[in-house]
Amino acid sequence: MDCPCGRPSSYADCCEVYHSGARQPETAEQLMRSRYAAYVLGAIDYLVETTHPKARRPGLREGYLSTHQQIQWLGLEVLATSHGNAQDKTGKVEFRASYLQAGEQAVHYEKSRFKRHSGRWHYLDGVVHDR
Repeated sequence: MDCPCGRPSSYADCCEVYHSGARQPETAEQLMRSRYAAYVLGAIDYLVETTHPKARRPGLREGYLSTHQQIQWLGLEVLATSHGNAQDKTGKVEFRASYLQAGEQAVHYEKSRFKRHSGRWHYLDGVVHDR
């Protein structure tokens, strides 16, 4: 199976190693791509675990589950990254993801912020734009 994150690799050779816990993403972009794949595949635990502790609020798991049940993700395009390399503590990833919801096609455009916590990359927050 091709990896949903958009990389030219199989899922087993790409995001599965992050979802299984065998490896940790080394960059903010790797985390962002692995989180997108988790949305596609319904890996809710991974989404919760990779959300920064400061951003975990009541109902987070239910929100991720609801999104997975209501949306069919169609594709991911990473537009830009800023910092977020292996030696950085923070990073930003700008991306566009197309999806179907209730039979309507749409695009989710976001500038996400990532931050290391206990040595691992976590999603902190993002600004969603209409495009």
